[in-house]
Amino acid sequence: MTPEAREGNIFTSSLDFLVNWGRKNSLWPFPYGTACCAIEFMSTETARYDLSRIGSEYVRFTPRQSDVLLVAGTITYKQAPILKRIYEQMAEPRWVIAMGACACSGGFYDCYCTVPGIDHIIPVDVYIGGCPPRPESFFDAMFDLQKKVEDESYMKQRAERLKDQIEDIKRKSKECREDLILRKNEACEMVSNTVRSKVNDVLDVFPFKKGR
Repeated sequence: MTPEAREGNIFTSSLDFLVNWGRKNSLWPFPYGTACCAIEFMSTETARYDLSRIGSEYVRFTPRQSDVLLVAGTITYKQAPILKRIYEQMAEPRWVIAMGACACSGGFYDCYCTVPGIDHIIPVDVYIGGCPPRPESFFDAMFDLQKKVEDESYMKQRAERLKDQIEDIKRKSKECREDLILRKNEACEMVSNTVRSKVNDVLDVFPFKKGR
């Protein structure tokens, strides 16, 4: 291709810009709805609001295929382990939106069984206030999340993930080494006890006189 033919057909950019451009325009939410805010989220899927304008019309029904966890409704302490497990099943990078007063702060009432905000369980990127919030508020939150995704560094995230993986490998190696040492000590003690028992049995059958 000649330089004249390349004019207007090629552009240069950074890897971060290219990756983040694709990510921010294809955010696939996984709704975790437990109360009335989940009903309000259904309104955003209608033709009136047209969630496909921002590339988020494909609601996933498994956390492994989504990158945005939308928590809409009250979360109790009994539900907390389930929510955390769902978050851990999501592939990285992943983001979390707390939709409504109950998800943000536990709701209007201080109940003994309600978690006072899901940020006590998992990290939250965007908060949506209201009881329940309107669909327009959800769009504002998605725009804020797109801005956050656009400003993130792909290479920095990759380096941090590699660092976390290395630390995890070191931790597991240390645990395995400590476990091997413990098993070795237990095996040595078992062999020592067995030998001592056998020697005592022999001495009982064939007693040796001292001084001989």
